[in-house]
Amino acid sequence: MRITIAQGAFLPVPPLRGGAIEKVWFQLGKLFAAQGHEVTHVSRLCDELPENETIDGVHHLRVPGYSTPSSPVKLKFLDYLYSRRVKKALPDADILVTNTFWLPILARHARFGRRYVHVGRFPKGQMRLYRGAARLHAPSRAVAEAIRKEVPALSSRIVSIPYPLPWQPLAPDQLHAERDPVILYVGRIAPEKGLDALVRAYVALPEALRAAWQLRIVGPADISRGGGGRSYLGRLRERAAAVTSRVQFPGSLFDEQELQKELSRASLFVYPSMADRGETFGLAPLEAMSCGCPALVSGLACFQDFIENEKDGFVFDHHHDDSAVALHEKLKELLEQPERFRGIAPAALRKASQFEASQVANLYLRDFANLLQN
Repeated sequence: MRITIAQGAFLPVPPLRGGAIEKVWFQLGKLFAAQGHEVTHVSRLCDELPENETIDGVHHLRVPGYSTPSSPVKLKFLDYLYSRRVKKALPDADILVTNTFWLPILARHARFGRRYVHVGRFPKGQMRLYRGAARLHAPSRAVAEAIRKEVPALSSRIVSIPYPLPWQPLAPDQLHAERDPVILYVGRIAPEKGLDALVRAYVALPEALRAAWQLRIVGPADISRGGGGRSYLGRLRERAAAVTSRVQFPGSLFDEQELQKELSRASLFVYPSMADRGETFGLAPLEAMSCGCPALVSGLACFQDFIENEKDGFVFDHHHDDSAVALHEKLKELLEQPERFRGIAPAALRKASQFEASQVANLYLRDFANLLQN
């Protein structure tokens, strides 16, 4: 098959600046090429990357894009300008995977391939614009259901295929390696991620637990990288001021090997996202599980695709009147009985192994083939 993957206007590929969607499709493109498919990846030109190059069998084309603006209106306008440039660069293909708002509307010619619209965010009315698409792809059942409610007439074109792990899961015999007494969060440092609740929950722990367990909050706070900015990071630091030696903010971590090491050392991963209409899959807790680190997550619907409470992970009620209190109670309960999350680590690893990259890539390739046959 000839497969084109068109990325968004604001982050480069390879994912030098992070970005879960950029990371996912960069990886999938290489896996498609490894199976003999002709893959072209179109993305933003920046960071001294060349306009044309081949990486692991994937032909990369890059066109000028933009820094992420703060205004949603300006973002859509810049996406439109970028999508027009992408359209001019598109090769002939069988499948066109789109990751921009405008490209599925602009790239309607059959020579570009069947339009495979990746819906990486909860829809906000735009699905009606994509009636000509061959597929509306969601990374989770929660997003697929939201698309279905918006365009019920297109139900037969909606599919849910998950994101793959970026690495091979930990070998089961490595699960018993000694781990640091660390509670870990990795992701954007932004208000919707529930980090205020996490810091409050940790600070409220009994002194003996705080002395035994350290909290590490890893990720970018820069607005340009999706963070809440310096002022938000400052507020979190103020929240933790009373126990500042036990709460660390080491900054961004984009290197995959270093991220694996971080996840393989931590004992418990906490991802308290409050974004009911923002979190679409939750790759970070799945990555933690694949490294043998059990996850405690909020009750967002997307996490239900791979975490069942008390079976292969833990869930707290983020809709509680005070989410920090709910998180604190769950966190305290687990830290007082660490054998509970240590005992659940094998089940978490088994579940994460179902998302191994080659298995997931085959799900996409089968779906592409079905579209072409039909």
